[in-house]
Amino acid sequence: MSYDILIQNGTIVDGTGNLGFKSDIAIKDGKIVQLQYEIKETADVVIDALGLLVSPGFIDMHSHSDVGIPYDNRLQSIVSQGITTSVVGQCGYSLAPVSEKGFETFKRDFDMGAPPGVKPPEITWRSFKEYLEDVERKKISSNIVPLVGFGPIRIAGGPSYENREPTEEELQEMKELTKEAMEAGAFGISTGLIYSPQVYSKTDEVIELVKVVKEYNGLYFSHIRNEGTGLLGAVREFIEIVEKSGVRGGQIAHFKCSGKGNWGKSVESVKLVEEANARGLDITCDQYPYNRSATSMSALLPPWALEGGIDETLKRLSSEEIRAKIKTDMVSESEEYDNLNKEAGSYNVYISDVKVDEWKDVEGKNVGEITEIKGKTDPCDTIFDMLLENEGEVGITIRSMGEEDINRIMKSKYTSIGCDGWGVAPDGIMGYGKPHPRFYGTFPRIIRKYVKEEGLLTLEEAIRKMTSLSAQKLGLFDRGLIREGMWADITIFDYERIYDKATYEEPHQFSEGIEYVLVNGEFVLEKGKLNERLPGKVLRR
Repeated sequence: MSYDILIQNGTIVDGTGNLGFKSDIAIKDGKIVQLQYEIKETADVVIDALGLLVSPGFIDMHSHSDVGIPYDNRLQSIVSQGITTSVVGQCGYSLAPVSEKGFETFKRDFDMGAPPGVKPPEITWRSFKEYLEDVERKKISSNIVPLVGFGPIRIAGGPSYENREPTEEELQEMKELTKEAMEAGAFGISTGLIYSPQVYSKTDEVIELVKVVKEYNGLYFSHIRNEGTGLLGAVREFIEIVEKSGVRGGQIAHFKCSGKGNWGKSVESVKLVEEANARGLDITCDQYPYNRSATSMSALLPPWALEGGIDETLKRLSSEEIRAKIKTDMVSESEEYDNLNKEAGSYNVYISDVKVDEWKDVEGKNVGEITEIKGKTDPCDTIFDMLLENEGEVGITIRSMGEEDINRIMKSKYTSIGCDGWGVAPDGIMGYGKPHPRFYGTFPRIIRKYVKEEGLLTLEEAIRKMTSLSAQKLGLFDRGLIREGMWADITIFDYERIYDKATYEEPHQFSEGIEYVLVNGEFVLEKGKLNERLPGKVLRR
């Protein structure tokens, strides 16, 4: 028998958490068909993995790669770090559904995701099914696991950016949109309860939609309502939604303790997760290994300032009277919403990308520094003016987390890994700004920093968190392990050389040490170099 690919002499770290072992791997028609110490048959391609580690392809449990696919389907920064499957549609934002009545609102949000100077593509889909089919036609380099976002559902069928509960008729329409997405293959629903318009949704509204997901054996993912002062209450709300909806499981996005005044709360937040599991719920979380988060600058504003969408927000920022009211809220403590500005402080909020050239010189600098450079007296005015002059399109990173909390959450047996980014590249249209280094380095950083240098995790624990733990949660029973019969999603790396080069100052750098990446049995990275192949699949529940 002749195989398509034969990987020889490697050390297999198979994703189970067990110790590595020597074995050859034979691949045919996209799948692992033989796994044994020495395979003597021939193959079209033979890889000598002597001195290298062979693991399942990494599964990014929290990704926004869907927002980058319309502009570059190669997902270079994702594939280059060994990721073969990404869970997309996170933080309540997916690229479907789209309704005619909510089209202009959705299009305004969609267009804001375009790289600077790039014309957004036409939105040709409406239903979730049509959207997934559109992605399949255009092809992708790695697999995606789609979630439907609560935000587009609220825009398409409900009160959109209005700060109110949906009517019975609107709620029913939102349920029908959720049902369509689940029948199209969505793995579940996600929320981003700090973001407008989702921030206006009460717990019961979310529960009603998650009940629909439960009927399809789906999952509930959430960027919870508060990651700082109100963290513990937000975790309790998340658990309540899972419990009252009856959904089979829940996943807390990028679990953290935000703001120095909240460091140490992971003792209690992790305990809440453990207690929920002890009483029979399936509550897990994901994490990226950095002390900065990233979001849009508009998230620094209080929720009421975001009502009606970004255009209404910009009108408010043009009024001195309303600006004064916004400032008061931005510097006040709150457990009702996640006050990122108050928790971080102006010297911990850094600019990652802007829309207009006049502000390009401040990319990489923090708001405190920029306030001094621009001769302003109040950092809030710097934020307001930047949002106004960039039409709301300003990306930021926020230095907000403590290493003890990062370590404690990472050690939890309920924690998997997610990069919370999308496919960018060192050059071309995706080479803009100074994105968070997690876009390039999340998975190599786990191995380099937390396995090799600090010994927080064993290699086998880390690989399990990157692979089978996520596959098991998602129900991907033919991925996430090196086993005969599994799809050949495989990452081969040099343990001695693996290194995340991306920094906050110079983020557009591929990691080193990832030698080969296979997606569905096809190479997308060979000898450390990316190619142009697009063998990824849209996986359906």
